[in-house]
Amino acid sequence: MATIGVLALQGAVREHIRSIEACGAQAIEIKRTEQLETIDGLILPGGESTTMRRLIDSYGFFDAIREFGERGKPIFGTCAGLILMANEIENQDQSHLGLMNMKVARNAFGRQVASFEADLAITNVAEDFNAVFIRAPYIVETGSDVHVLAKYNERIVAAQQGHYICTAFHPELTDDNRFIAYFVAMVEQSIQTLAS
Repeated sequence: MATIGVLALQGAVREHIRSIEACGAQAIEIKRTEQLETIDGLILPGGESTTMRRLIDSYGFFDAIREFGERGKPIFGTCAGLILMANEIENQDQSHLGLMNMKVARNAFGRQVASFEADLAITNVAEDFNAVFIRAPYIVETGSDVHVLAKYNERIVAAQQGHYICTAFHPELTDDNRFIAYFVAMVEQSIQTLAS
């Protein structure tokens, strides 16, 4: 069984844990860097990206998460997690973890009161996924190695680059676990690949 960690510094941790378990994988909250050695995949949940980056630095996670990804282990960034994974952020001099070759815009769909839901066609996942957007970012540009999975109003809201994947929306906030199941399948595939 795959074991997937959820970075438990801020954000919708419990919701991700519930979704992972509903997909048949083991889920644990990650609060210490040494716990990364015990998991096969990692989710960076939503929250506030600047605050999350400060906590990542405070708890020594910056290099540990980058090394986790460099070992070929899958990482999934949701909303603020998407911002953390981008190597370029609009109107900001520095990126955070810089794992994915893409430029993102923060709070791009408006403030909290502008939160909304939309049905999306997501490549390899679903034709009718009900996506929940809360102060959501979007992806402005992608490198040639980044595969666009979904758009909303011509804006990129889900993408994958090898074993890295991200969404501007919150798949953990609905009972539809198809996107989380897609990530669990990525993790299960990586376990086989890394063992061979």
